[in-house]
Amino acid sequence: MFSRLYECHVLHARLHPKAHRFAYRLFFLALDLDELAALGSRLRLLRIDRPGLLSFHQSDYLPTHQPLHNPSAPAAINAAAAPLAPLKDRVLARLSVDGLDPGPGARVLLLTLPRVLGYQFNPVSFYFIATADGRPFAAIAEVTNTFRETKPYVLGPATRETNAAGEVVFHRRVAKHFYVSPFADVDLAFDFRLQPPGERLVFQIDDYAGDRRDLLSTVTGLGPPRPLRDRALAWFSLKYPLVTLKVIGAIHWEALRLYLKRVPWFAKAARATDQRDLYHPHASLTRPPAKPAAPTAP
Repeated sequence: MFSRLYECHVLHARLHPKAHRFAYRLFFLALDLDELAALGSRLRLLRIDRPGLLSFHQSDYLPTHQPLHNPSAPAAINAAAAPLAPLKDRVLARLSVDGLDPGPGARVLLLTLPRVLGYQFNPVSFYFIATADGRPFAAIAEVTNTFRETKPYVLGPATRETNAAGEVVFHRRVAKHFYVSPFADVDLAFDFRLQPPGERLVFQIDDYAGDRRDLLSTVTGLGPPRPLRDRALAWFSLKYPLVTLKVIGAIHWEALRLYLKRVPWFAKAARATDQRDLYHPHASLTRPPAKPAAPTAP
């Protein structure tokens, strides 16, 4: 099977306005979306579309059947797939919005964190789309903030590059227009460098303000992948207990450290109109603006 597990090292290094860095380890599920039914029947520790200690639910991802908040593209993007379409169909439908078609027999590999005891949170999930003969075609980074808003960033064939080792890397710098952290404004740019996973796993996502890099983030595999089996899942569950809860806890702990360092922060509602093309908008984006107070009599 193509599905597997990756043990990873994650690094975040803030370069501006104050230096700050932290790192941790976790594991990613790498799920071939054509294999979900087979995985559901052979795995006991990972439940597919069912509750369990570890689980994966297709409904947690890429809600293309829902309307986009503040869309910057034509309205057709708002109805790219039927409400209950399988996740692979939604991925391909999202590509089609940009006029991208990998052709019949395309495969989609999703790298993501599992639900743990029913709790789900993924700061970013990665989709890698390949043609039927295995050629890398496109990638999607689905970014989620702690308000549970989510936004997909598409890296199509035009973003494909070849690194010094002759490996394909999808590289694109794109305006964020998304509130990811109170310590990073929404008018920055994401710089994605995503290498299709194989024996190595190497991702990099940086924040840029113009030509200045403010934040460096990397995900690096710790050795080759492991087959997705109950034994490996049991070992990683012991080695990285409550991995999804650990990630959300680390986000809030590091936010407190940045606040104590007096790093400037930005209120989410301050630039509501600049937050575009996202799903599940928070109430701060959808509530009507306050009416100005009526003038008082002299």
